[in-house]
Amino acid sequence: MDWEAKRHRRKDVAHRAAYKDTMYSHCRIIGCGRPPTAAAGKGLDRLYCRRHADHFERHGSYTKGSYTAAQLQPYRKAAESWLQGQQSDVEVQLAVCAVEGLYGRAGPHVEAFRLRGLSPRERARAAWARLREANVDPKRPLAAWLAVELILQADPQGERKVEFKRVQAAKLVHRMASGSHRRWERQRPDGRVVIQELHAYPHSRGQVLRHLGKEVERTAELLVTPCLDNLRDAVSFLTVASEKASGGASG
Repeated sequence: MDWEAKRHRRKDVAHRAAYKDTMYSHCRIIGCGRPPTAAAGKGLDRLYCRRHADHFERHGSYTKGSYTAAQLQPYRKAAESWLQGQQSDVEVQLAVCAVEGLYGRAGPHVEAFRLRGLSPRERARAAWARLREANVDPKRPLAAWLAVELILQADPQGERKVEFKRVQAAKLVHRMASGSHRRWERQRPDGRVVIQELHAYPHSRGQVLRHLGKEVERTAELLVTPCLDNLRDAVSFLTVASEKASGGASG
């Protein structure tokens, strides 16, 4: 698409987004009461208000929030422990090779403060490049996906849609990539030397998470069906041990 066509496309989308389509007057979330963005003249969504649309972008669900690090920790530990013990299995080796392939195809390392202007797919590749640069064990992204599968099975009110699973796993992987940090000395006009620092963390939301989630899902799909039952048993053991330890510490 050339620049002239892009300009017309942006103009058309802006015109449609500004039009208040009053036919769709209420957000589809029960009890919300806010108008969809199309009805408010602030977007094209005819079903959900801005608040719930933003929630979906960040968490992969219109109503359920992301799991906390504390909630996921026992499941991640169990998954990582199981992967370490089963690393000679063909399925685990293939999954590890798949993650290493993502590392290798990610392209050059891009600092977190140089992501502006990149497409979501390019930002996702940059996240894999940061993982490769930080020498993150390929089994850790696999454990992230398995941990999400496990916690969803243990959660009686879990969100079962694949979109939610992809976003939850991608948020874990995205945090592994962390940000970029720079520290340097600068001499001021009065002769004093001061230390300056730059810390940049990429945003964890939107289509970047969807691209990351799909890639993690593809790498871990060989492990889910044959290994989920074993992992669930390991999680039960670790969870009970964690509860006993916390109880003993409080006593």
